[in-house]
Amino acid sequence: MTDRRELQGMITGFRISAALSVAADLGISDLLVGGPRTVTDLADATSADADTLRRLLRALATVGVYDERAADTFANTDLGEGLRSDVPGTLRPLARTLDSPELWSAWGHLGHSVRTGENAFQAVHGLDIWTHRQAHPDENEIFNDTMTALTSSVAAAVAEAYDFTDLATVVDVGGGQGILLDAVLTRHPGVAGTVFDLDHVVATAPMTPDLAPRWSAVSGSFFEDVPAADAYLLKSILHDWPDEECVDILRTCVRSLRPGGAVLVLETVLGRPGYEVHAAFSDLNMLVMPGGRERTEEQYAALFTAAGLTQSRVVDTATRVSIVEGRVAASS
Repeated sequence: MTDRRELQGMITGFRISAALSVAADLGISDLLVGGPRTVTDLADATSADADTLRRLLRALATVGVYDERAADTFANTDLGEGLRSDVPGTLRPLARTLDSPELWSAWGHLGHSVRTGENAFQAVHGLDIWTHRQAHPDENEIFNDTMTALTSSVAAAVAEAYDFTDLATVVDVGGGQGILLDAVLTRHPGVAGTVFDLDHVVATAPMTPDLAPRWSAVSGSFFEDVPAADAYLLKSILHDWPDEECVDILRTCVRSLRPGGAVLVLETVLGRPGYEVHAAFSDLNMLVMPGGRERTEEQYAALFTAAGLTQSRVVDTATRVSIVEGRVAASS
């Protein structure tokens, strides 16, 4: 009989996800920054039960997240370092998103989405994920921290891969805390920029204080209006939405785009070599949670066409994100 241990590991992989979420929520990796600590010490610091905490840490040690040592002590490993709050691109916020019972129940209804095409979160909870997060500030904060951390891992590569030299102004649409805009303005000193997002999300100051003279923030909805600019950055925005809403967002940008400008969609593109697994499972996440999808280059081209844009090129960033560039279609 074929060895099915790999398949079994896939089937039960949710157990690892849950264990990582608890460790992240307790801040274990932060507590281990100074070196190994005993389970008793960690339990006291986290107000956890020592015996069950030991079982959690032992399980995570078997998959390389922590190092179990003598005298009932544990230490960080390279993997565990990624759950620290103070490292660039920290994955602690992402792990903490799994603390939401609503997320788990939505994923438990993936089958409903596959059978019907409906968004699982909406079907289970009777409201969309955005409304839910707005009503749960703690979850919303963790989600925003996740977006900031994930963006930080690609922002510098985006700023390097695309030539912003000839652009005077850019708007980071749905940019949250503006970490992508910070990277662009830092690398391109001739560019001024605006971070644009909902009032309860948008940043109030640049992460890099020296950028303040070239930085601004505006709140609003990208379904209604965006500030005029030479280029719009839409990172991880369109994949949240079905096609019709994507076209509406793009049309909003087209209305305010200055002559000769560009709309830059930053997404994980389906079918791109080296990122197939990430893209495919992110696509399922979009189905289950916000109700959107990941797309191919051809599908983005179709959205652009419907919004009055032409897909001019796709720029590689040497990360999971590609830059899909759209420009206003020439008049016939």
